[in-house]
Amino acid sequence: MQGVVDGFATILLVIAAGALVAHLRVVDEGGQRVLSRVAFTVASPALMVVVLADADVSRLFTGYVAAIAAAVLVTTTTYACLARWVFRRDLAGGVVGVLCTGYVNAGNLGLPVAAYVLGDAALMAPVLLLQMLVLQPLALALLDRAAAERRPSVLRLLTTPLRNPITVGALVGLALNLTGLRLPVALGAPLGLVADMAVPTMLLAFGVSLRLGPLPGRGTSAPELAVITVLKTLVQPGVALLVAGPVLGLAPGDVLAAAVISALPAAQNIFVVAARYDAGPGPGGALLTARDAISTTTLVSVPVMVGLAALLG
Repeated sequence: MQGVVDGFATILLVIAAGALVAHLRVVDEGGQRVLSRVAFTVASPALMVVVLADADVSRLFTGYVAAIAAAVLVTTTTYACLARWVFRRDLAGGVVGVLCTGYVNAGNLGLPVAAYVLGDAALMAPVLLLQMLVLQPLALALLDRAAAERRPSVLRLLTTPLRNPITVGALVGLALNLTGLRLPVALGAPLGLVADMAVPTMLLAFGVSLRLGPLPGRGTSAPELAVITVLKTLVQPGVALLVAGPVLGLAPGDVLAAAVISALPAAQNIFVVAARYDAGPGPGGALLTARDAISTTTLVSVPVMVGLAALLG
């Protein structure tokens, strides 16, 4: 349990630091946008190269990953239908909401949870790969389409992920992994320094937004926020548990991994992506939906993960 406590304590303290510097007027809304852009275009791609270069690609298609993928499919499809016919979201708002229900905090929180609760940090590697090489490129392609002044061509839509810096970083890291190549120290050392600032930059930008924007829960409709929170923190781990256990009959350790990883909260970089595309910054917009969903799922997921670890561990 210490890994969960330490992971959340780290997140909350850095977010609090961002809120503090905003309160002291060290950083304003313009500074928050700069932080978000630096994280999106510079630091996050470097982080992907560093993380994926050492990921265990051979575990990408193991049973617990199939259970996690099934849970993501159920929750994202459910929200997408509700966003279209109930909440009446536009394309950008729907995509951000889908990410909030299915894109887990696999990096700065998932890795310590995997290491200290599940006993193997490598368990998070295939989740990072699936999110960065499948879910996020699809989401970014749709967001690019939503932001375009005219309908993009098929070629442009298909090549959109290749023009995204985070996806390019993921592909470079995967290429290094598969070929066994290693960057020379002259490149690897500065890349590591830049990668190290990705998570704190995202969290600081998020904290600044918490202080300067409306309070969490006031920027998103309560019913929609409740639906996102339930889907992310209860339905997703529930489906993963069902698929990993009764359906696939996996070993207890894999069932625990599928359930706990699926219970992770929505990732902070969803907020960075929404800010990058300026996806509805006003009240009721996708940017505040991302912020509120990250806050609420982060709080709710703590007792859920502790309960799952106690029940299945």
